[in-house]
Amino acid sequence: MPPSPSTRPQAAAPPLRDRGDACPGALRLHRAADGHLARIRLPAGDLTSRQAAVLADAADLLGDGHLSLTSRGNVELRGLAEGCGGRLAALLRDAGLLPSERHERIRNILASPLAGLDRHTPSDVRRWARELDALLCASESATALSGRFLFVLDDGRGDVAALGGDVSLLAEPQPRPGTEADGERPGPAGGALLRVGDDPAALRIAGPDAPRAALAAAEAFLTAAAASGSGAWRVRELPDGHGLTARDVAAALRSAGIGAAYVAEAAAGAPTSPPYADSAAPGIVEGPDDDRALSVLAPLGRLSVAQWRLLTAIADGDGSGALRLTPWRGIVLPGLPAAAAPRRLAELTTAGLVTGPASPWHRLGACTGRPGCAKSLTDVRADATAALDAGTAVPGQLPAGPAPEGLPVYWSGCERRCGHPHGTWIDVLATAEGYRVALVGPNSAPTAARTAAPPPTAP
Repeated sequence: MPPSPSTRPQAAAPPLRDRGDACPGALRLHRAADGHLARIRLPAGDLTSRQAAVLADAADLLGDGHLSLTSRGNVELRGLAEGCGGRLAALLRDAGLLPSERHERIRNILASPLAGLDRHTPSDVRRWARELDALLCASESATALSGRFLFVLDDGRGDVAALGGDVSLLAEPQPRPGTEADGERPGPAGGALLRVGDDPAALRIAGPDAPRAALAAAEAFLTAAAASGSGAWRVRELPDGHGLTARDVAAALRSAGIGAAYVAEAAAGAPTSPPYADSAAPGIVEGPDDDRALSVLAPLGRLSVAQWRLLTAIADGDGSGALRLTPWRGIVLPGLPAAAAPRRLAELTTAGLVTGPASPWHRLGACTGRPGCAKSLTDVRADATAALDAGTAVPGQLPAGPAPEGLPVYWSGCERRCGHPHGTWIDVLATAEGYRVALVGPNSAPTAARTAAPPPTAP
């Protein structure tokens, strides 16, 4: 018997948006079941240790004592009291986390977390992220973007290229003359491929033009959305006949004085030799010379203030004074000396963070669930933890047998599946009858789903 349509996410016609975007931000708080929620955008996931300390203070003084990491490398504060918005805004403003109050919800910029850090690193596209953020915050028209519109900047290793960007820049590093001999790493000036939505075509542009071209592509989307009358928030929501393609963006770039060459079908940031570090894997990242970075994950995306303060102290004490948040709900601490890295990683292990790829918490995620979300059918975090304590990250199994190893596993409390991974993943969905397990992804068969025996559901 074919499965019910509710067993997996379904393709749907683009919605007609007849209301404004209510996506939460740092100033527009969202009322949740556990109090108010603030989402602080961190372009490229970048934080100074001072900014990180301010976020810890905000979570401690105003929230529930925890920080949540999102799949876009942002931070959420939960359990905020009624009327604390002004005090929170003042803290963030003083820390430089609100460069523009009118633009704060649209600063959605993902960049390769290890760009510029590992031994064989390709282009440091994070410079593009800083330039793009400045351009966004200076653009009047950009304020019309929704809080869901996403820019993705991939440094060539292919780690973030497939994470659902509306406008994506894929670096094409080209070593400058003489750099191969002396080991100098190429910068992002070599060039970039610009893609919009799911269009397989791309535009090849010069590296220095990349941030300006990304903003021009976003403005082209706003023009297409207005012409369609659909109120679309994302490129993929544009209705038939009004879709945005690379050719459409090429015209917008020409109008802005930006040169672009059309590429009919571009590889989506596929990594090439030499091998690059896996930016989703926790552990020690070897950089050039004596440099090391620590990459750790937050179990189910949540950190206590104490864990967060430890990360900040390590960044200040042995690191470069910076933190980078990743779309895998992790944190990277750059700039540690090789001698200090193992000791500091051991401290983070003792503190309960995920510090190695063999951890059962690696690749395990969950939505907020109860009690924080009234729409959730259960406390999925408690259920996922109970399943892990019982020896498995997945309750039940797929029709073909055990779940494939190495895939992300994501527990959801309702059909919305908030924060679920991209690509292929194992969907553990709460239903009235228990959890339903399915393999979800572009190549997964519709029959790959089965209702699992109900786990120990939390009240």
